Amino acid sequence: MTSPRTEQAIRYEPDEPCPAPVSVAVGLQGAVLGLAPLVLIVAVTARAGGQDQSYVEWAVFAALIISGALTALQATRFWRFGAGHILIMGTTPNFVAISVLALNDGGPALLASLTVAASLFYVALALWLPLLRRVITPVVSGTVLMLIAVTILPVAFDRVQEVPENAPGVAGPAIILVTLAVTVAMALRASGPWRLWSPVIGIAAGCIVAIPLGAYDAGGVAEAPWAGLPRAGFPGIDLTPGVGFWTLLPAFVVVTLVGGVKNMGDCVAVQQACSRRPRATDFRVVQGSLNTNGLGIFFSGLAGTPPTTVYSATSVSLTSLTGVASRRVGFVIGAALLALAFLPKVTAILLTIPSPVMGAYVLTAIALIFVGGIRTVVQAGLDRHKALVTGIAFAIGAGLDQQTIITDALGDTWGKLLDNGLLAGAIAAVAMTAFLNLTSPRGRWRLDVELDPAALPEVREFLQRVASTAGWNDASAQRLDAAAEETLISLLPRGDGQADSGRSGQTPRLIIRARPGGSMVELEFLAVFDDENLEDRLAYLNEEAEGAGGPGEGEISLRLLRHYASAVHHQQFHGLDIVTVQVRATS
Repeated sequence: MTSPRTEQAIRYEPDEPCPAPVSVAVGLQGAVLGLAPLVLIVAVTARAGGQDQSYVEWAVFAALIISGALTALQATRFWRFGAGHILIMGTTPNFVAISVLALNDGGPALLASLTVAASLFYVALALWLPLLRRVITPVVSGTVLMLIAVTILPVAFDRVQEVPENAPGVAGPAIILVTLAVTVAMALRASGPWRLWSPVIGIAAGCIVAIPLGAYDAGGVAEAPWAGLPRAGFPGIDLTPGVGFWTLLPAFVVVTLVGGVKNMGDCVAVQQACSRRPRATDFRVVQGSLNTNGLGIFFSGLAGTPPTTVYSATSVSLTSLTGVASRRVGFVIGAALLALAFLPKVTAILLTIPSPVMGAYVLTAIALIFVGGIRTVVQAGLDRHKALVTGIAFAIGAGLDQQTIITDALGDTWGKLLDNGLLAGAIAAVAMTAFLNLTSPRGRWRLDVELDPAALPEVREFLQRVASTAGWNDASAQRLDAAAEETLISLLPRGDGQADSGRSGQTPRLIIRARPGGSMVELEFLAVFDDENLEDRLAYLNEEAEGAGGPGEGEISLRLLRHYASAVHHQQFHGLDIVTVQVRATS
């Protein structure tokens, strides 16, 4: 991905005051860009799930209320909620396939209970971010993202033939072809603001083609009031979970956790797009964004509407193209979405968009999700082990999708629980990754010392043993020693160079894990700065999973360390610093 600052220099950073006219103009533009996908994804999910128009109206209303309120919350920093950046919230396409299954199986009540349950796992991801990121590696999350795209494909293509009976048979294919052609052409060749508006222009082109083919019905627009509340109300939650709930819950949890890992990378991208100069990632901002996303999923469940989360691509594009990153824009976007919720006439116009046009839009979203999964896997370093894990897991998931092989073998009770391509692929990826971790001989090298310069001799002795085992010469061993020394110094609090004591008077701990592998040694430094909730934090340190570094990692700017190390990544959480250093042997 190219730097977001290549489009236009940032004129207003998040904490800088922005003139009211500029904030309103950019905010309204962001609201329009977020409105169309929000309404379309809700409509596609509801119609594919066999729901009537009254539910669609309620779901759109609830999604707009939740998205508007949480977009405004994302623009602030309230306790551990919000990122303090422009993060447009909306209904996510990741949940389309499994939401359709829930609606078909138990209606809005089942969807509501599953979404509420899934939100609890999303909150756990934010609370135990270091631990769960070691379990859900980039290989696992990337593979699941690709499988999500595969599971949504039938939903998109089923929309092609959803046209009025009096429309010609060619109507559906013609509409979807024109919509895709215009959208893709604009996205590939347009520049500046025109590329940002390419999905909206493609949707408009599809609607224009649908009119002479008799596939566009605008009758509902005239009947919709200009202002008011939806006719239907809260659909309720199923508080007595049955077989359908337990069957779909694992798939909801997998999609939720993988979506959370992706949202971490989204928040990092937004942080980079909002500053004039490159800065280290603030993971406390990431955790605040995740907490807010968790609220979005939770409130979506309470309202019985498909889950809501961040539109990262729209947020980054809006900031980079306008040069305005002031959080005031986020407040305007939130207020605009809230106001639109009470204007049924506006949403009615969007709900008249023909189903083939909606299908074309979903196809473009599928393409981005699939490519995002590939990018996630490749960025983790695609060696032969990860390539095999990805290929086998994807083949299992894609092969079992839309099949009943496990149900035929195990019966309805256990078969329906496992007969899901997305879940099967995720389980296969996790199982193979766990096997690699358990059978890897590299996890035995571990040192636990105090975070203090006095621990340096013990660290050097430890690294000498690692270098000797790896068969490195003296020059390579000295390079490894120097990199470790610079990393330890960089972790010490600024001031007198001594580690500060915690509230209990204890010196912070430093855990070093060494993973030698031929001409490369990877060192992982884990510094615990806070003795609160120490057992939860030590759970991460005791985890034997290897997992490569995923999205959301920042560089440590120390010249000497850069000289000795091939790669340095720094992650800072509440009370925990994680520094990964790769050192290559000298010839």
